[in-house]
Amino acid sequence: MLALLPLAAVPLSAALRYGVGASPLWVFVVASVGVMALAYHISEATETVAETAGPAVGGLLNVSFGSVAELVLAVFVLADGQAAVVRAQITGSIIGTGLLGLGLAILVGGLTRERQTFKRERAGLLSSLLIVVLIALLLPAVFDMVVRANPKGADVALSDEHLSLGVAVVLLTLYAGNLVYTLITHRDVFSRQGGGAGGEAAEGGEGAGGLWKPLGIMIGGTAVLAFEAELVSGALEATATQLHLSPLFLGVVVLALVGTSADLFAAALFAHRDRMGLVMDICIGSAIQVALVVAPLLVVASFLLGRPMTLVFANPLDLFAIAATAFAVNAVAADGETTWFEGLLLVGVYALLALAFLFAG
Repeated sequence: MLALLPLAAVPLSAALRYGVGASPLWVFVVASVGVMALAYHISEATETVAETAGPAVGGLLNVSFGSVAELVLAVFVLADGQAAVVRAQITGSIIGTGLLGLGLAILVGGLTRERQTFKRERAGLLSSLLIVVLIALLLPAVFDMVVRANPKGADVALSDEHLSLGVAVVLLTLYAGNLVYTLITHRDVFSRQGGGAGGEAAEGGEGAGGLWKPLGIMIGGTAVLAFEAELVSGALEATATQLHLSPLFLGVVVLALVGTSADLFAAALFAHRDRMGLVMDICIGSAIQVALVVAPLLVVASFLLGRPMTLVFANPLDLFAIAATAFAVNAVAADGETTWFEGLLLVGVYALLALAFLFAG
């Protein structure tokens, strides 16, 4: 019953926006709570279906619905012509799960234990993918700088768009290869014991007839999530003005944490239960999914919307933040064990980056 209470934010946000014409700040806050509640229930339903359908289908479901909150939010912000905020949200999602989410989870699990362990093989693969993500996101920015320095009659904007589309295709291909590698060809090496981003493994499994409810939650929840995302994106600019914050900061911190909230809560829960392998999968895997799936899909969607978005992160802070996340996660995952102080270090790095984005705006 308590888990259903945040869902009350969904009708309340609609009433605030269309009924009483409340301040955009209140609409933004209440609709954001609605997005977080919906993301949690969609994630939970996805895991329930994945446990029954098997690892291959489960992996595809996690690609489709695992980052649905970030994707839907970003699409509506993108439709409003705020591509810079979308890029900031991508950065925020990566550092939010990779630094804050992982750090808090390690803290929660480590406060009552001397150390916690996990499979180095899986964590090593995830860490390697993070480095690939860093290279892929650095490339468009370096390419843009080189072309602007030596234009030779080239249309810089068009070149950036074409390169971004090419990078998007390669990233999606890499993620597909990662699914095949971990779920099919090397599934014995990377098998995990139950659970996932939304909750524990279903006890005894669900029969085929029991899938209708979670499937309905996934599909219906995504439709309602789109409505809430439209409210959030519509109130974004006015909220930033009212709070004297930049839309960039709201994208990096607020929107990103709203979209990844389900992963953060789940990671803390599993860390408390001493299931650090799942924590690594949730936090690092979510950051990778944002970069290898969400960002490329947004590039493609932007062209379909007639508002082309490139992967050129013009703000050096974005690239520095992603690089810091990649290197910090690699350092923590290298030895296959964690302590509470490592969690504190990750949270500290996130706090420093958030402060930088706050004052940069």
